[in-house]
Amino acid sequence: MPITYKDAGVDIDAGNALVDRIKPLAKATMRPEVLGGIGGFAALCRVPTGYQEPILVSGTDGVGTKLKTAFASGRHDTIGID
Repeated sequence: MPITYKDAGVDIDAGNALVDRIKPLAKATMRPEVLGGIGGFAALCRVPTGYQEPILVSGTDGVGTKLKTAFASGRHDTIGID
């Protein structure tokens, strides 16, 4: 039987529920420079004039269950590196 995300400690339904709860907070921070909606792990943002068609991309993601592996192995210098 294959391992599932839930078996590994990742509850996708709980994550989706959290996203639904924080959407209003994220939407309250939207500015005209933002090119996309809420979702994924990154955002696109226009840069003020003076540049030739620049777009800033910012992203974030957690280390997830890699942190459990780091504690189990006693090595924390490898987490957050993909």
